[in-house]
Amino acid sequence: MTDAEIFPTRGEPAAAVLEQLGTLRAGDIDWRSGRAFSLVYHPDDAELEELLHTVGRWFLHENALNPFKYPSLVTMEAELVAMAADLFGTVPKAGTLSSGGTESIFLAVHTARSVGDQRGIVAPNIVTADTVHPAFAKACHYLRVEHRRVPVRADLRADPEAMAAVVDDDTVLLVGSAPCYPYGVIDPIPEIAAVASGHGTLCHVDACLGGWLLPWWERLGEPVAPWDFRVPGVTSLSADLHKYGYAFKGASLVLYRDPALVQHQWFVYDAWPGGLYGSITTAGTRPAAPIAGAWAAVRFLGAEGYLRKAAQVRDATAAFRQAVESHAGLAVTGSPDLSLFEFGATPHSGLDIGGVGDVLDERGWNLDRQPGGLHLMVSPYHVHVVEDFGRDLADAVVHHGRSRGRTAGYGGIADA
Repeated sequence: MTDAEIFPTRGEPAAAVLEQLGTLRAGDIDWRSGRAFSLVYHPDDAELEELLHTVGRWFLHENALNPFKYPSLVTMEAELVAMAADLFGTVPKAGTLSSGGTESIFLAVHTARSVGDQRGIVAPNIVTADTVHPAFAKACHYLRVEHRRVPVRADLRADPEAMAAVVDDDTVLLVGSAPCYPYGVIDPIPEIAAVASGHGTLCHVDACLGGWLLPWWERLGEPVAPWDFRVPGVTSLSADLHKYGYAFKGASLVLYRDPALVQHQWFVYDAWPGGLYGSITTAGTRPAAPIAGAWAAVRFLGAEGYLRKAAQVRDATAAFRQAVESHAGLAVTGSPDLSLFEFGATPHSGLDIGGVGDVLDERGWNLDRQPGGLHLMVSPYHVHVVEDFGRDLADAVVHHGRSRGRTAGYGGIADA
């Protein structure tokens, strides 16, 4: 395409468009190979994938903006909220779907700010650990809420005492992670919630990552620290269906202990010549396919299916950790509670962890880079590639060169 032909003069045949798309996709991450450890959660289930493709086609063009026109979507969303409420220990109708974890977090911060408005707070703040997801900083930026971040303890978990030290009369929300992304550890939610309760403020648990895995992890007999609505003082919780719920993007949930808090999400505008406008999330038009896809995934898998997937994830995680820890010069950071972890070079080992990552990149692996090392997040399909990873990791430890300095980061901004 030349500069003079930025906008196409004529339409192109579908085959030509698909050919161009194929070329564009060639450089994208290959998650189906099992060599990617973020962004896509490979369920290792061809039947589920085909089901979701069918649901996506059925609901591709539908619009959840007007519930009166699409009662099917209202029903599915209500049932998803009710099922999640049952799973996490709150009441039906105490939440909504959103487009993803960032929007769920945005809505939780907005709700806290709105409750603060009712209390006469004009300069609200929230208190989190340094390890909390950047979506909280983003929400605070857009909503003009002060974000008070405190260092974590030596075990990399949030420090409730340090959080309490910066809480004041303008604090509208305290936050804990279950787990945090960088290190896979669950914050001490009961202690954080107790601080919140003691100051009469709200407490949110960011379980966007762990929410749809932790209940099954616990049922498998793995140790799980208290984290959901069973903890007194927890007032809201976010959990992504497009992560370990194995739905396609974007589908997340934000839930509350008190259904009355959901009312703070409503926006209603009746001064428009077009008629009454109302929405319960930040979006107006909402794609229907993620709603239907999430509902279909939960109905298809059920408790038995999620338990089976959780066992695969647990076994794969243990095998990956063993592959890392079999090398004296490598160590897992902290004591991860779930299916994700960082590992780096031990002091005085002489290993360049960036160089190790470079070799793994060359072998087709896609580990995320963090300032402290390399990061893995395990999906069910990874159980099939652990041996290959172990061999390539061993080779990378022996034969790596000096790091080429690839930038650490999870998300990013690209100027195409």
